[in-house]
Amino acid sequence: MTSFVPSPKYQFGAVFFFLLIHTGVLAIWWTPPTMSLLVWLAATYSIRMFGVTAGYHRYFGHRSYKLSRVAQFAMAFLAQSSAQKGVLWWAAHHRLHHRESDRDRDVHSPTLRGFWWAHVGWVISNDFDDYDPRSVNEFLQFPEIRWLDRHHWVPTVTFGGIVALIGGWPTFLWGYVVSTVVLYHCTFAINSLAHLWGTRRFDTPDESRNNFWLALITFGEGWHNNHHFSPGSCRQGERWWQLDITYLVLKTLSWFGIVRDLRPFRKMTAPARATS
Repeated sequence: MTSFVPSPKYQFGAVFFFLLIHTGVLAIWWTPPTMSLLVWLAATYSIRMFGVTAGYHRYFGHRSYKLSRVAQFAMAFLAQSSAQKGVLWWAAHHRLHHRESDRDRDVHSPTLRGFWWAHVGWVISNDFDDYDPRSVNEFLQFPEIRWLDRHHWVPTVTFGGIVALIGGWPTFLWGYVVSTVVLYHCTFAINSLAHLWGTRRFDTPDESRNNFWLALITFGEGWHNNHHFSPGSCRQGERWWQLDITYLVLKTLSWFGIVRDLRPFRKMTAPARATS
């Protein structure tokens, strides 16, 4: 198997939206925050972070619980409202990351490629525009998921449009533009910082780390060493004090039958360690 060596290749179309929305954040200079706008920011960040963590990651990436077909489409739509490309693209590359974590073919290893590449460089380059559909074969039977993946911009444009229609420009700025940028970098921090900064409870064959602060802002994803030890688990906060908001919401939804068959954390079969 050949090693991956990033070019990298960047084309205008691939980075235009990323640059545009970051530039748009500068408009807060003329539209300062109010309590109402900060509530919009928190709400739109939270609902879409749940879409990223419960949808992109724990459902499409790892199948750590089950959904009905309608709920599956709704979860995919919510995840893609974050503007992080299609669910099949996301899941395929994430599964490759787990197979090759912190080795030559890992798509975003900060220890091998550097912080910038792991954090955002690989996302906006054209090196990974495509993915192997065989790695997400179980979802290809659903034409609505394939359509949504191809037209991954539809949910985020819809989400932004609804926010703008409800609250106008100030709400759009804080509830979509600022919210999306914050969401980007909190999500991307798991690829970068969570392989550099934190503690290692489990002796996994990679550099994944647990970090309370990352777990707090990403609703549980910061328990990253736990996750690499038990990637199929729906719960990533293995100990009682490891706050995992995404799991708590999914557990609550399971009481109403919306989600089911939440996969438990695997039993420890290797010695644990706690090193910084």
